[in-house]
This record gives sequence, C-alpha cells and structure tokens, in this order.
Amino acid sequence: MCRRKRFLPACLPRAATAVPLLAAALALPAGAADLGNPLRLDAVVDYARAHNPEARAAQNRARALAQVPARVSAYDDPTLSWEAWNFPDSWRIDQADNNIFRIAQKIPFPGKRTVAGEVAAHEADMAGDQARATGLDVVAEVKRGYVDLWFAHQGLQIYTRDKDLVQRFSRIAEQKYGVGEVSQSDVLRAQVELTHETNRLKTAALAVDLARAELNALLSRRANEPLGVPEDPPMSAPGWDLEQLTERALANRPELAALEAGVAREESSVELAHLQYRPDFEFSLGRFVNYGASDGFGAMASVTLPFAWGSKYEAGIQEANAGLAAMQSELRRGQDRVRRDVARALLRVQTASLQHDLAVTTHIPQAEQAVRVTESAYQSGSVDFLALVDTVRRIEMVHLDHIQAAADFAKAYADLERAVGGELPAVAPAPDATGR
Repeated sequence: MCRRKRFLPACLPRAATAVPLLAAALALPAGAADLGNPLRLDAVVDYARAHNPEARAAQNRARALAQVPARVSAYDDPTLSWEAWNFPDSWRIDQADNNIFRIAQKIPFPGKRTVAGEVAAHEADMAGDQARATGLDVVAEVKRGYVDLWFAHQGLQIYTRDKDLVQRFSRIAEQKYGVGEVSQSDVLRAQVELTHETNRLKTAALAVDLARAELNALLSRRANEPLGVPEDPPMSAPGWDLEQLTERALANRPELAALEAGVAREESSVELAHLQYRPDFEFSLGRFVNYGASDGFGAMASVTLPFAWGSKYEAGIQEANAGLAAMQSELRRGQDRVRRDVARALLRVQTASLQHDLAVTTHIPQAEQAVRVTESAYQSGSVDFLALVDTVRRIEMVHLDHIQAAADFAKAYADLERAVGGELPAVAPAPDATGR
C-alpha cells in the first residue's frame, strides 16, 4: 500500500510571496530522480513537480507577472531635450539666439499609478493561483497515469495466472483423452483457449508499455525509459462528508482564489476608470544659453483637460463596471462548479469502494470456489470442458472487475483531492464550539 504525500498547503500568500513558495514546491527533492522499484506514488509526484513542463511554464508566467506592478506604478521616464532657435545659415549652433536645454517630467494625477499597480498586482495574484491550479492538475493527472500503469501490470498478472490455469486444464484434458474418457474436441477446445490467453497476455504486455509511455510523458521523460511496478493504491475511503469537503474546496481551490483576485482587479479597474477624469500634469525646467545676451532659466507647467472629451472616460467607466459584473458572475459560476465537482468525485469514490468491497468479499471467493468445484467435476466426468472454460473466463472477468474497481477508486480519490484543492488528511477535523 502506498502512502499519500501531501503536496500543497491549504492556501498560499498572495502576490510577492506566492511565486517563491510555488517555486519551492516545484523544486527537485533529493532522490526524486531515482524512482525506484517498486514505483512509489510520492516519488512520481515529486518528480513530476520538478520536471513537468506545463507546471514549470505556469510558474514562470506567474513569476513574470509578479514584476509588472512595480513597472506600471512607476512614473514615465523624464525627458531631456535641446532646442536651438534662430541660428545662422552657416549652421553655427553656438551663434543661435537661443540654445535651450530642458528637462521635463510627466506626473499623473495622484492615485492613478498606484491604482494601476493594484490592478497589475491582482493580475499577478491570478497568475499565481492559476499556476497552483496547474500544479494540482499535473499532480492529479500523474496520479491517474500511475493508476493506469498499476492496472496494466495487474492485468498482465491476471492473464499470466489464467494462462497457467488453462495450461493445467489442457493437461487434464489431454490425460483424459489419452485414456479415452473424453473426445478429441476437449483437447482442441483447450488449445483454442490457451491460444486466446496467450494473445491476451501479449496485448496486456503492450498495455503496460502504453501506460508507461503515458506516465513518462507526464514526467517529461522518454517514452521507453524504465519505470518500476507501482504499489497497490490505498482503498481507505475519506473520513469526510460532503458538506466538509465542499467547505474545504470553497476555501482552498486556487481557481476560486484566482476568480476572487479577478473581482478585486475589476474593482480596481473601476476605481482607475473614475480617476481618468482627473487631469495629468507635466513640469519642465529649461536653461537658456543666449548669443549676445544674458543667459537665463525658464519653466513650464501644463495640464490635460479630460472634460474636453469626457464621453470616452464615461465609456471607460461603463466598460469597467460591466467587467466587474461579469467577473462576479464568473466567481459564482466557479463556486457552483466546485460544489458539483466535489459531489461528483465523492460519489465516484463511494461507488468504486462499494464495487471493490463486493468483489473482495463475494465475487472473488465465489468465482475461485467455482473453479475448484468445476475442475473436480470435470476430472470426475460430471461436467464437460466447456463448463471448465466458462469458469476460467468468469474468474478472469471477476479479477478484472476487482482491479478495475480499485483503479476507479484511486482515480476518483485523486479527482476528489483535485476538487477540494489539495490532498486530504485521513480524518476530518472535529467541529469547533460553533459547530463548524
């Protein structure tokens, strides 16, 4: 049984601290490159965090956007200019009536650049949350790939065992045919069934190769790089009810955090749109170098007049308000989807757990008993070889259903953890004094 490794904290700090912590979460842990045999789930997940290009790309996008607030909140660069007035035809610049050296600085209305920086900071928060969501997607996908590889190996074992079983039955049929107790058709049926199992065994080996290639792709490795045999997935159901899981998901899902940051961004955009009605300023200071006259200084101040074209700013306000309303609706839609995702994943976990328990406690014991009884009955001559073949196929189907239920449970559990925004402790926290 493999141990589940908790791969993300419940929540991460915003803006400046989110990216460094995400980078640390994706850093290569010691020993992660050696996946080992048996193949452990926590080692595979750690390796994926360090090497999956999708997760690293999202991290780098978040890191890039984290630098934007400092840029957009800064003033424009000052301007240094030189002017020459009324210089002679000889192009003697030093004899121009005026040589003016001027430095100018544009200064927006107080608050404009600050709010623009807030808009960019919320964008950076969104990128950090989206990077966390991408990391969760990668982990969930890797877990499903791990389960697919486990399922392929288990199928190979089932077909190997059943081939051995058919070979044993084939020898019994040959012995009975040798003493004249059965017809040649039993021997031929045994050979047909043995060929069928041999073919199934070959396709099962190819299924292992396919699952290995899929998992290696998620780990950013070559398709034919070796991977060990995965450990059996855990089959313990979560000790959480739907209400607890939903509450945890609404608090932890990075997609919702990104949408909340989007709402904050749109609120800042509305504030910035109102500030566009305010004028901007420009100040300059000049040094006049005059030919044949005294030198001096000059200064200039200018101001924009937003009211001259106020309709465009009114349109900007309407645009910002509409964007805010749309993002608020997106947040509500995201919350509804989270509730649906949690309920769906939990029901899948419960269904797979029930099917697995039925297979272990009822179907497998009955099928194995049927094989033993039918084999004895065939040796005694009370049933024909077709009954024996039917029991082989039945036990093969039951064992496949068993491992399919285990695989479905493990995948559903991975999806449930993805739905709640992180791995689940085995035991839900007890409610506090308020009952929450």
